[in-house]
Amino acid sequence: MALLLSAVLLFGAFALLLGQWLRQRRSQRLVEQRLQGRAPDEPALRGWLQRMGDSRLGQRSLNLDGETRQLLDRVGWRRSRQRSLFAACQVGLPLCLMGAAVLVQEVFFRESRSPWLFPLMGLGLGYLLPKRLLALLAARRQRQVAQEVSTFIPLLRIMFESGLAVEQSLRLLSLEGQRLLPVLSEELRLLLARVDSGLALAPELEKSAQLLGVEAFSDTCIILRQLLTQGGGAMKSLLALKQLLDDRRLTTLQERISKMSGKMSAVMMLFLFPALLIVLAGPGFTALARAFGA
Repeated sequence: MALLLSAVLLFGAFALLLGQWLRQRRSQRLVEQRLQGRAPDEPALRGWLQRMGDSRLGQRSLNLDGETRQLLDRVGWRRSRQRSLFAACQVGLPLCLMGAAVLVQEVFFRESRSPWLFPLMGLGLGYLLPKRLLALLAARRQRQVAQEVSTFIPLLRIMFESGLAVEQSLRLLSLEGQRLLPVLSEELRLLLARVDSGLALAPELEKSAQLLGVEAFSDTCIILRQLLTQGGGAMKSLLALKQLLDDRRLTTLQERISKMSGKMSAVMMLFLFPALLIVLAGPGFTALARAFGA
């Protein structure tokens, strides 16, 4: 027993020393790469996933479905590396779940009459799951953009009243508005990067509105394009849009409150009514039971 314990402790000490040596070697390699001006090496798993996504099968899985590309744009994954990682997940996850289903079937359901059912279910679930998760992320980001537009419009009005132009206001908000507008500031930085490369601002505003697919931001971009073409007369439009957004938010909150009251009524009837019935009608039932028993 003592010999086994000493062997385990020795193996643990060897593993700790090996891990420390590997971390030191990695840190030294990263320092050398930075001093030589090279980009640091990617992790093996990420590089393997990117190669899988860059393959013909991965790119075909993205090109077959236009909705997937639209959702990737709405989430903000517009770089080729991000799209390749998603394509790798969309190709690799069905295979992994199908293999897991085959393993579970061989271990627990070996006598199944339909041996193809579990692998087919794993394959279908693995293909649909990444897209559903991507749709949830896109809807969440759209809600964030819709909430940030209510803050974005008053800031624009302050910038315009101080004498700044449209492009100057957008640049200032993209640099200084990261805490107030985390999603919109990122979109504005991408938009202004395309403008700096030589593209016009008005078409890029329209393109950004189409990529995000948020109605409030699309209306704001229309007003900004009007301000770029006409040179004025947009302050009243921004104020009217802000009032419209506030009315929509108030209506949404009222709908949520009404639905919540209905849900609370159902919960109260489900949990409170049986307890109230026991407290009020319990003594009567016990008295009746005693009377019939006598």
